[in-house]
Amino acid sequence: MIGNPVAHSKSPQIHAAFAAQTGQNICYTRLLAPLEGFAESAAAFAASGGRGMNVTVPFKEQAFQLAQEHGESARLAGAVNTLSRSGQGWRGDNTDGVGLLRDLHNNHGYLIAGRRVLVCGAGGAARGVLADLLRERPAALVVANRTIARAAELVARFGRHGPITAANYRELVGQFDLVINATALGLSDQVPPLAGKLLAPGCWCYDMMYGDSVTAFQRWAIANGASRALDGLGMLVEQAAESFYLWRAVRPATAPVIASLRHASA
Repeated sequence: MIGNPVAHSKSPQIHAAFAAQTGQNICYTRLLAPLEGFAESAAAFAASGGRGMNVTVPFKEQAFQLAQEHGESARLAGAVNTLSRSGQGWRGDNTDGVGLLRDLHNNHGYLIAGRRVLVCGAGGAARGVLADLLRERPAALVVANRTIARAAELVARFGRHGPITAANYRELVGQFDLVINATALGLSDQVPPLAGKLLAPGCWCYDMMYGDSVTAFQRWAIANGASRALDGLGMLVEQAAESFYLWRAVRPATAPVIASLRHASA
């Protein structure tokens, strides 16, 4: 797992559990890359014999540029969270959207079709899930960002896939059935500047970040009457399982790993 910061990542525990479950022999660790040294860190990892990496903030868009070959989800997103050695270079894939939907659908029984969805943030995390969200046929999907130009770039990129619009936080109107926090504000215990009145009755809130305790966005959601306030641990495990499958052609079971991580942080 390469990122900055990366010390908080539970990915090594997840992949160790997958390896034990499936009888695969892997070594998976954290790699802290300098903010200006992602490509050099990836090259050094490859030179040492490394075969695959997960990529987290803030390097997902840089990982897309680094890869010589791209899977469809990565190509649509312009962001990569999974790198695999392909010949002398890298193949880039994006498993974030698959991970988010599997967590919502399989683990929580939430269906997006016909819902009004708000995605907060317009960086690599948002890019990785928009195509998959739009495939589920929401009634509307709004991308909100402090700088509307970045959100508008995503509308231009994904507009042909479904009903997507852009707004800055001050312009948001109406109510939403699902609010997804795709920002990294949780790393500093902050939340996007949202008004509580944006949450429709029965609204679910989903923080793509996770931690050993309730996240700042979850606390905000609960305080503003959300029906459910989920963190991104399930998404983390589900997207990791898809990455594991891309690397090893073996699909691990996710439910026992999620349960084990929840128990460990309880």
